[in-house]
Amino acid sequence: MPVLPEIDAAKSDLTAIFRDLHANPEIGFEEVRTSGIVAEKLRDFGFDEVHENIARTGVVGILRGKGAGNRRIGLRADMDALPINETSGLDYASQNSGRMHACGHDGHTTMLLGAARYLAESRNFDGTAVFIFQPAEEGLGGARGMIADGLFQRFPVDEVYGMHNQPNGQPNRAMICKGAAMAGASFFDIAVTGKGSHAAMPQQSRDALVVASALVGQFQTILGRNMPALDQAVLSVTQIHAGSAYNVVPETAQIAGTIRFFKPEVRDLMQIRMREICEGFAVAYGMRIDVTFNEIFDVLLNDDSLADEWVAAAADVVGADNVTDDSPPFTGSEDFADMLQIVPGAYGNLGHAGTVPLHNPGFVLDPEILPVGASIYARLIERRLPLGNAA
Repeated sequence: MPVLPEIDAAKSDLTAIFRDLHANPEIGFEEVRTSGIVAEKLRDFGFDEVHENIARTGVVGILRGKGAGNRRIGLRADMDALPINETSGLDYASQNSGRMHACGHDGHTTMLLGAARYLAESRNFDGTAVFIFQPAEEGLGGARGMIADGLFQRFPVDEVYGMHNQPNGQPNRAMICKGAAMAGASFFDIAVTGKGSHAAMPQQSRDALVVASALVGQFQTILGRNMPALDQAVLSVTQIHAGSAYNVVPETAQIAGTIRFFKPEVRDLMQIRMREICEGFAVAYGMRIDVTFNEIFDVLLNDDSLADEWVAAAADVVGADNVTDDSPPFTGSEDFADMLQIVPGAYGNLGHAGTVPLHNPGFVLDPEILPVGASIYARLIERRLPLGNAA
């Protein structure tokens, strides 16, 4: 079974929605326009219920099938953009300065809307489909916000599925990893406080910038000398801020970054070693170093059997030869993991043309995958809630 004909017939409409969302990106918890469009579309499609303002800008749509089954399946898409200035050169490039859909969430939203339209017209399933449009996936806790707002108490589901695009130059190649599929993530902030001085007399200082720079290098020894060789982990310093003038040795410096891990004990080891290194530098250089960790993402754990269901739905659309269930774990993180901590499910990836990476100002999502992803979502509902098998 290729792309569902009804969805393929709506391809131009899906492309128009996608282009509009791409041209008008909104970052986390600011997706007012985006969520308004989603809610309006769901109502236009004839959804039984549309709920707005969940975790501020989240939307949930409820669609009941022809049958009277009690089972409920959730489908989730994220809606937020990134604080990036777009350089793609597209004729529908971002019109919002400093905002860009550089991770494909505009495509995720469009694909789920495509499935919503098709399923609302056909209702060829037993039970209930729950469409979750989530805000603020990019490190701002949108999934946790929806959960705190009672997502799964108000709209319970037996299973939940999500999907991400991958610019790997392999169009319509569907991939999933069973078990630990995406890394957990902690963000860290480190404040170094020394003693400032005139730059011409640095002997009078306790140079926070020198210590901060040394810490960046020392942190990299954790992976090479403390981590078990077979455990995957990442430690990246992504920010360092210090100083305000050419002739002043700065009194303070700030370091920030992220660690990624697939086991909680690996996270704990990295955090312990970072604290110990900072404590040692503080004593050695006679200054204060404060370390703060924020737990942002859980490890994303795909249920093995439900990963098989995602594979089967994808194979219906792209063919079994274009689907793999042994994709390697990915060190990127995804807050759909928080939903999978509560409800079993699976999260797969769909390849598309182009190889400019995600989170790059020149990233382009190939709109050819829109009906493909929409069809996979639709087949998940039809497969998991088949007519004539009401529970």
